[in-house]
Amino acid sequence: MKYHLITGGCGFVGRNFVKRLHSTTNDTILFIDDLSVGTHPSTWLPEGTPSRSENGLEFFGNDERMIFLKQDARYFIREMLDDQEYIKKTYDLDVTSFEDVFHFAAIVGGRAKIDGDPMMVALDLSIDAEFFLWVCRQKPTRVLYPSSSAAYPVDLQTESDAIALSESDINFKKMGQPDMTYGWSKLTGEYLASIAAEYYDVSVTCIRPFSGYGEDQDLSYPVPAIARRAALKENPFEVWGTGKQGRDFVHIDDVMDCTLLAMDHITDGSAINIGSGRLTTFLELIKVFTSFADYTPEIKTLLDKPVGVHSRYGKMDYVKERLGWEPKLSLEEGMRRVYDVAVKKYT
Repeated sequence: MKYHLITGGCGFVGRNFVKRLHSTTNDTILFIDDLSVGTHPSTWLPEGTPSRSENGLEFFGNDERMIFLKQDARYFIREMLDDQEYIKKTYDLDVTSFEDVFHFAAIVGGRAKIDGDPMMVALDLSIDAEFFLWVCRQKPTRVLYPSSSAAYPVDLQTESDAIALSESDINFKKMGQPDMTYGWSKLTGEYLASIAAEYYDVSVTCIRPFSGYGEDQDLSYPVPAIARRAALKENPFEVWGTGKQGRDFVHIDDVMDCTLLAMDHITDGSAINIGSGRLTTFLELIKVFTSFADYTPEIKTLLDKPVGVHSRYGKMDYVKERLGWEPKLSLEEGMRRVYDVAVKKYT
C-alpha cells in the first residue's frame, strides 16, 4: 500500500489535497496539522463521514484511507529524523517510507498576519529547514514544496513598475528583495529544494501560486471576505487600501491540477508559476461580486489597513509551453462558486 504525507493538511490548500488524493487514488493519506490555523477534518469532510480514533490517530472514510494526526509538523519531523520507524512504533502504522510528500505546514494568515507579526511568520524558516533535512534522509519518492508569489522581488510589483512576473525574475545569483519574512522564507525554501535535488538526488517540485481562492477559504483572506460582504449586501462596501491594488486570482481546483501535473514533469527543485496571468484589482473584484448580488454600493476605502505590494500577477507562458496547462475556471466562474457558498452560509 502506498502512503502519502501532507503536512499542514487541515489548512485551506492541504485539506483540498487530502480530498483530491482520496478521490483520485487508492492510496492512504496521512495528514498532520496542529490546528493552529487549520480546522479539524470533521468540519470540512462531508457530513456523516465515518471516523474512529486509535493510538492517537483519527481514521476517516469507509476505507479509512484518510488518517489525521494532530501534531506540530516540526515535532513529527524531529521524531522521524531520530527514528525511521517512529510511525510504526508509536502509532502501529506499517509505514517506513512515503510515496508523495506535500509540505503545506506554514505560519500563514493573510496580509494582516504577514505585516502584523513578521517574526512569527519567520518561523517558517525553521519548519522548512527541518523538513528538508528529513527529506534528504528519508528520500520519499516525490516532494512538493509550495513556495509563493511573495518570493518575487517587490520592486517589480510597484504601481509604476508592475510587470507580469516570470519564473526567471527570481535569480539566486542576483537577488531581489521578496515580500516581508514570508517571502524570504519561501525563497529560502526554494533554495533548499534545489539543494535537495542536486546534492541528495531527491525529486522535488516547487510551485509559486499567486492568489489562490476557493469556496472553503476562511475570512482572513480577501476573496471570501468580499464575497460575504456582497452576500449581505453591505453598503457602504469596505475595501482595504484604495482597492486599486491588483492580484492574480486562481481557483484551488486549478492550483491542484497544475501542481499534480508539474510533479509528473519537474524533479530538479525548479519552480513554476500557478496563476491565471490576469491582473484584477480589488475594486474590479468587488464589481464582480456585487453584480452577482445585483446592487451597486458606495465604496469605503480603509487606508489604514495593510495592503502589501501594489500589483502582483504571473506570466504563464513557461507553464503553458512546458506543461500545456491553462486554468479551466474563469474568474467569473470561480467567484460565482464562492459567492453561492457565501449566500448559503451568511444569509
